[in-house]
Formats: sequence, C-alpha cells, structure tokens
Amino acid sequence: MTEYLVAASSVHVTAAAADYLQPRLDPSADSVVVVGVREPDAPTRDAEDAANVARSRLAVAMPATETRDGDPTEELLAAIDEYDPDEVLVGANRGTAGATGVGSTATALLERLDRPVVVVPLPDLS
Repeated sequence: MTEYLVAASSVHVTAAAADYLQPRLDPSADSVVVVGVREPDAPTRDAEDAANVARSRLAVAMPATETRDGDPTEELLAAIDEYDPDEVLVGANRGTAGATGVGSTATALLERLDRPVVVVPLPDLS
C-alpha cells in the first residue's frame, strides 16, 4: 500500500500528477489525497478546479481532496505532517502561463522532506 499526496496548485499540475499516478496506482490498496492551496496572488478558483480534476482523472482511487488558504510551502508541509504520505507529488512550478523552471514550493519540499518527492513535468503552456 502506498499513500500519495498531490500538491495541487492548478489544473495543469493536477493533470500532470494524474498522468504520473494512473499507471502506478493499485486502487484496491493505494490512497491519494490532493491538497490545493489558495494563495493570495493566485486566481481564486485554481485550487477548487484542481480538486475537480483530481476527482475525475483519479476516480478509480477515490482521492480525498482538500483546499487550504495561505503560504503553499507551509500549508503543504502541515498537510504532509498530518497525512504522512509515502510519496509527495508536486509540479515544477505553479503551472500557469509564463511560469518556468522549478519554483520555490517545489524547491522547498525537495530540500525539507525525508521521503520521495516527485516533481511532475508540466505541459508547455506558452
């Protein structure tokens, strides 16, 4: 049994995480929780839309979803402490048009976690 936590900042990040997870999931044994964080400077619907994508693309695993408000790094670290997943999935960046490279949240999770962190590739949005 593997427990996954998907850090969902946008529909694009969630879709990329679903593409990664679909062939790896054992729906009878694995669990998935999707945590979206609403940031003050991000569109307000991003986290909710990301949860909808997770529910539809990962329906076989019946993912739990939740949305939090605040700093993405701090909220995700708190969720990881709470859920204690085996593996964390995060997009390289926010997954919005114009975002490039590895963002600060992905970098912070890679630096601070003591478990596998998968940085999922995102489609080219330009």
